[in-house]
Parts: sequence; structure tokens; C-alpha cells
Amino acid sequence: MNIRSFGRTGRSVGEVGLGTWQLGAGWGDVSEEAALATLRAAWKAGTTLFDTADVYGMGRAETLIGKFFTETPAARGKIYIATKLGRFSPPGWPENFSRDGIRTHTEASLRRLGVEALDLTQLHCVPFAVLKQGEVFEHLRELKREGKIRDFGVSVESMEEADFCVRTAGVAALQIIFSIFRQKPIHTLFAEAKARQVALLVRLPLASGLLGGKMTQGMTFPANDHRNFNCDGQQFNVGETFAGLPFEKGVELAAALKTFVPAGMSMSELALRWCLDFDAVSVIIPGARNQEQARANARASSLTPLGSALHARLAEFYAREVAAHIRGPY
Repeated sequence: MNIRSFGRTGRSVGEVGLGTWQLGAGWGDVSEEAALATLRAAWKAGTTLFDTADVYGMGRAETLIGKFFTETPAARGKIYIATKLGRFSPPGWPENFSRDGIRTHTEASLRRLGVEALDLTQLHCVPFAVLKQGEVFEHLRELKREGKIRDFGVSVESMEEADFCVRTAGVAALQIIFSIFRQKPIHTLFAEAKARQVALLVRLPLASGLLGGKMTQGMTFPANDHRNFNCDGQQFNVGETFAGLPFEKGVELAAALKTFVPAGMSMSELALRWCLDFDAVSVIIPGARNQEQARANARASSLTPLGSALHARLAEFYAREVAAHIRGPY
């Protein structure tokens, strides 16, 4: 797998990471055996960054990563762990953003992961008003001075939040939603992030599966899958599901995109390769529910870049057909 510098942290990572939301909760049931097999497959395929959060399965995803490290000691210290805090309950909001709340959640993540220091802690889509107050950043700076975290960053929902955070002292990384269906960061964030050497983690590069090209009108999802209970933002930011597009519209747009897929390439490969073609991107973190998905995601690193003509066509398609339908903070 190709590697990229992870901002100014001094670390390099495989450009295709692994998102572990699926392994914690919120995407239907994944057994512990399947989850550990997924982590092993990603590691063997060259993945060296796992993105997780304390709230994924209320600690389950972090615990599984800790078990993976126990059974695969060669990976310990070589895999960069990017976790997140701010949405776990108890204590919940607003106590989660206090000094004591942040320290409590950090200590819990350290225990579950079985590590002495967290490579990266990210504020997990906390309210913009809290970010602008600034105290949360000072709490993270204190933890970094103490050696409990090596670096900190922010997982954001809008480019307004991203612009604020990329200019905030000490922020080493930003996690953003970016895909063929969410192209705004190209014009509003990438240049500034590169200039400031802030790493960019791309979540939802497949738009919750829409860009796999296999979803159909009227299909349903399990009751405990967020694509069922948050399809219109009923539980959290609507932009976290299907790129903020109404599901039916997303299926229609994905079908139209099939004509753009080069011969010999799948639609999901097109979507992942498209993200990787931007040098401002440090790592993409598609999720996986099984070994096959983890290996397929990793293969995107070996694909040939798409070329300027196809990029221009996809940019025009987004501007003409997609942008007006995106809902939620953007």
C-alpha cells in the first residue's frame, strides 16, 4: 500500500485506513469473530491507521482493537490509532466538554485500547459553539503535555467548522466527510490544510454505501443500522448518512454515475480512487463489516489515478446534479 505523511505529526500511514464504526454499532450486527477478522485482514492488506471512537458500541470498537493488539503484537506501535471523544454518555453533554469529562473519557479509551498514549484524539462532532469557546482545546493541550495523547484533532460536520479548526493552535488533524457526492472541501479547505500541514482524514468516502452502486429503490436496512434510523437526520446530523442526500435521490444519482466508471473498475473503486487522487487527503477511512470489504478497500491504493478528464466530468456532474440536494451542515 502507498503511504502518506500524516500532516505535521511526523508519522506516515497507509493511505487507505479502516473506519471501525461498523465494528462497534450502528450498521447492523457484526460478531466479535467477524470484527477481529476484519481488523486482521486490513492489517495484512497494508492498512496502518484505524479510526475509532469511544461511542462506537459504547466502547466496543476500542475494546476490539485492544484485543486485536493482544493477539497481533506485531501490529502494536505500527498501527496509528485515531480515536474520538465527546459523544459518550455518561456524563453526556455538556459535561463531556469539561476538563474532567475529557480526562475521564481519555483514560477510558486508554484502558480499552491497552495503550499508554493515544496517537490521535479527535473531538467528535461537538457543537460549533463549544469549539469557538476554546476551552476544549486547552484541555487537550494539557493532556498532550502530560503524554496521554500525542496529538489532537477535530471531526467536523461543516466547512465553516473546518475553517475555524484548521486555524486553531495545536490542531494536527481534521476529519471530514468527502466523496464524489460531497466535493465542497476541494475549494474551501484543501489549500489551507496543506499550507498548515494539517492531516485530513476522509470519512464516508462511499456515502454510506451509495457509491458502491448496488443499492436499489425501496431497499431496507436493519433496525439497528443508522441508515434506517437516521436516513433523514432523526438521530444526528443528516449529513452523516448517504452524504446528506435523500435516499431515493442518492440511489438515482449513483445509478447515473455508473456510466462514468472506467472499464475494469468497480464503482466503489472509482469512488475510493477519486478521493485518493487529491494530495491534500492524508488517509481515507472507509468502514468494513468483513474481511472481503477490508481487502477490497485497501486495493484502491494500487489503482491508477483517474485522470484530469474524468475528474472534470465528475466535478461537473456534482455541480449540476448533486450539490443542490445535500442536506445538513455542509
